[in-house]
Amino acid sequence: MSHQTTRMLTRIKAVYLFIDQNGPVTTSEIADEFDITDRTVQRDLNVLQYNDLVKSTSRGYWDVTEKKVKNR
Repeated sequence: MSHQTTRMLTRIKAVYLFIDQNGPVTTSEIADEFDITDRTVQRDLNVLQYNDLVKSTSRGYWDVTEKKVKNR
């Protein structure tokens, strides 16, 4: 796995944990917390949503799903 991929997965995990602890949160709140662009947040959310880990609770707000996450 490349260093860039590892860094991305670490960030996505951190984004998930941030939503879990603070949700529902907006895309902008996530972007501000991690100092990344809204577009990067959206890509991370797409990965999490594809894996059924987050959902949009209302327009622009994100929260975690009931799906359990395995800790590695």
